[in-house]
Parts: sequence; structure tokens; C-alpha cells
Amino acid sequence: MKFLSKLYLILSVWFVLVGLLNSEVRAQGDLLVFPKRIVFEGSTKTNELNIANTGKDTARYNISFVQYRMNEDGSFTEIKAPDEGQNFADKNLRYYPRTLILGPNESQVIKVQLTKAETLAPGEYRSHFYFRAIPNAKPLGEEKQAGDTASVAVRLIPIFGITIPAIIRVGPSTTQVSLSDLNFAMRNDTVPQLALKFNRTGNMSVYGELSVSFISESGTKTPVGKASGIAVYTPNSARRFVLNLDRKSGIKYTKGTLHVEYASPSDVKPVKFAEADLVLK
Repeated sequence: MKFLSKLYLILSVWFVLVGLLNSEVRAQGDLLVFPKRIVFEGSTKTNELNIANTGKDTARYNISFVQYRMNEDGSFTEIKAPDEGQNFADKNLRYYPRTLILGPNESQVIKVQLTKAETLAPGEYRSHFYFRAIPNAKPLGEEKQAGDTASVAVRLIPIFGITIPAIIRVGPSTTQVSLSDLNFAMRNDTVPQLALKFNRTGNMSVYGELSVSFISESGTKTPVGKASGIAVYTPNSARRFVLNLDRKSGIKYTKGTLHVEYASPSDVKPVKFAEADLVLK
């Protein structure tokens, strides 16, 4: 079958970063966002987000809200209605501007304001800002026509996006965290791994850093693993996590103890949320 004209099929490839990065700057493509989460609590009524274009071309970014459910493995699923015990924050947040045009290496501040806070019942409210880069695609009519009218051309247009949580906390926190189901294994007989489960109760989410040390029988303590930006969001009561441990420290991971701590981020007032030990044999 011959085509009267060449068919252009444009596939838009979406890259939405919802995993939590270890840096305070979240990046995807040529888009940088700082910080990687914003929280309204206490007397805080305003926040700022810094958006930067690190590319070589002028870019346009659209800003909107999306809603997510956190799964037990830490992944996210987009939802339209809140789960039982979950509250969205977008109706009480105002931000401007909503569209940015940034030249190469330009940046701009996004102002975020909490509104109608007095109407919110005690608890936590969460939505996610979605920053989406809009590519400068030429209209189909402006594309050059190829000589072979029977062929089909496929052009991939990457559309980069970043999501960060925006959280409103009202009232005192009753949240508590414990660690359970600790299990050590050697993946493929070469990679030491620690699996564990975070257990959350209370009215707020929790966010912090996980650190693991190996304590030998003689009492020597050696740091062997760390992971930052680990959250357990409401209404989830549990999250499972696997951490690859250090192989270069010379630890044989036998006849000792793995000591695990979960605490607030290092850039805020240190608060230890939970700790647990796993005896290795």
C-alpha cells in the first residue's frame, strides 16, 4: 500500500522523576529544582522554589499539580481521588508564575503561598508539583518531505518532568516509626544487601536518612551503608526498602551485628526516629 504523503508519527516520551534523590537539588534533563520538597507547618505561610535551565537552549516549563499514592515498595501511582486517610494539599496552595520561559543557564523563583489554613482540620495534606519541559517541536506542515512517500518516520521527542511533594501539616504530630523484618543476604553472592520494613503510625508522614553500621565482635563500629530522602507518606503504615551495603570496607558480614538507624535529615535538627539491630552469624 502506497501512502500519498509521508506519515510522521511523533512519540512523546515522558520521564517523570518521582523517586526521592539523595541531593537537595532534583534534576532531570536540563531542568533543576531546589529544594526537592516543601513543607508548611507551624507559622510558615510562604515557601520558594528555585527553577533553573542548565541547557544550551531556551526552554518553556509548565507547572501544575499531580496526586500520588505511595506504594509499599516506595514507588508511586498517580491517582485522582485520595485514598482513605489521605488528604490533598493543592486546593490550599497558590503559586506563581505557572509558566516559565528560561534562557540557557537562567533561573527563576516560584512563590508558593498557603491559603485558607484556618479551614483545615488537624492532619497532613500532600500534593505534588509537576514541572514539565515543553519541547520546541515544529508543526507537521513545516517538516521537510522525504523522497520516499511510502515510508514512515518516527521522531522521539523527550519531555522531561520533575515532581516534588508539597506538604501541609496542621496541629501536633503523633507519628511514630519502628524498623522490622531485617534480613541480610548476598545478592548474586557478591552484593551485600539489607532488607527491612518501616512501620509508621500517627497522623503525619516521616522523612529522613537511613544509616547502617557493622559492629564486630570486638566492638569496632564501621559505617557500611547510607540512604537519604526516605519517606513514608500518609496514609501508608509500611514501606519496604533494600539497601546495598559497602563491599570495599573489608567487612565479611559474619559474626557481628548490623546496627540500623533512621533519623531526620542531617541539615535539620537531628532526631532519631527508630533503630534496630540484626545479629549476623
